Amino acid sequence: MRPSTLRALNRAAELTRQNRLTEAMLIAEPVILVADDNEGEEIRQWLLDHVADFTGENYENPKELL
Repeated sequence: MRPSTLRALNRAAELTRQNRLTEAMLIAEPVILVADDNEGEEIRQWLLDHVADFTGENYENPKELL
């Protein structure tokens, strides 16, 4: 995953925890939309691995969320 994509996802997670979802989406959506298939899969896996970063909750099996 490109460093700029990772920075955007981390920033979006931070904003989400601050209840600033609109701003989080404005940051995350563009990088997700331009990702190729390989990076898209990396983003998907990163999101699954970092569910708690966005929700503040812990899940035993985040794949159950899909």
